[in-house]
Amino acid sequence: MTSGHVHSYETLGALDGPGLRLVIFLQGCPLRCCYCHNPDTWEVAAGRLTSVADISRRIQRFIPYFGNRGGVTLSGGEPLLQAAFCLEILRECRRLGVHSAIDTSGGVWNELCRQAGELADIVILDLKAATSELWQAITGRDAFSTLLQIIAEFRASRRPVWVRQVVAKGLNDSPEAMRELTALIAGLNCERLELLPYHEMGRGKWEKLGMDYAAKHLQPPTPALLAELRQALTAPRGV
Repeated sequence: MTSGHVHSYETLGALDGPGLRLVIFLQGCPLRCCYCHNPDTWEVAAGRLTSVADISRRIQRFIPYFGNRGGVTLSGGEPLLQAAFCLEILRECRRLGVHSAIDTSGGVWNELCRQAGELADIVILDLKAATSELWQAITGRDAFSTLLQIIAEFRASRRPVWVRQVVAKGLNDSPEAMRELTALIAGLNCERLELLPYHEMGRGKWEKLGMDYAAKHLQPPTPALLAELRQALTAPRGV
């Protein structure tokens, strides 16, 4: 069976997909987001080389806790940077009858990624921004066209997705930014839409790695403003 590089695990997580979940954080990411809270996942080879058989044994230990809604979420980093590894894990989830999810930021897409996206029960789209200029400013990469391709394919296939976007003060906390996000995801089979407040939880990791934290100019939105933006996105919009 295929092996891959794993950063860490979160047991019985309740935020990355429905129900209680085993979250598997894979190594490797093509993006360099300024507020990344896991910069130690960027390099693929930095993690522990792990077999699908080892992961399967771990999954089976937690099956009694998953219930009817829980399961396994592949996160990172960018899990689809190790698409072949993801595919093998997802096939094992299917064999075990375990619900599966992929949490992707849309920075990489090829045939193996497409197969993984089709095999997962849901895909969580972590949308860094809704415009090319802002997406590149946040991620440090010119790959917005890849994200647009993913969204177009999911729109056509009606693949169930969750959509997330981090909101920071002065970055994308305006009604215009919400209109841009609404337009970007129009037509998706969007089961859940979340606005997440920016935080500095990863700053210590940057400093530990000897890196200058790239988002030190950002601040969280006020709770009141975030509530207003969420209300605007929950209004009927044909999504």
